[in-house]
Amino acid sequence: MKIAMIGTGYVGLMSKVCISDFGHDMACVDKLPEWIEMLDRGTPPIYEPGLEAVMTPDIASGRLRFTADPAAAVDSARAGFVTYERVGL
Repeated sequence: MKIAMIGTGYVGLMSKVCISDFGHDMACVDKLPEWIEMLDRGTPPIYEPGLEAVMTPDIASGRLRFTADPAAAVDSARAGFVTYERVGL
């Protein structure tokens, strides 16, 4: 299933990685270009033991994608979630 999630903070990123690891196609949206660049390289901007090892194969397979464009993420998604928890944005 194609799923879009807005926000790549702790809650969002952990949820996205776990769902993509179950085999779902995850499009992840964030407005911080530096976070998108890090995530595209497989480097999580948050610390969680084992996160990088789980997300790297999902990125390589194409199941886990990151973008700053919400329209591109939700265009073909069957479900969407908002997990945006950054204060002040």
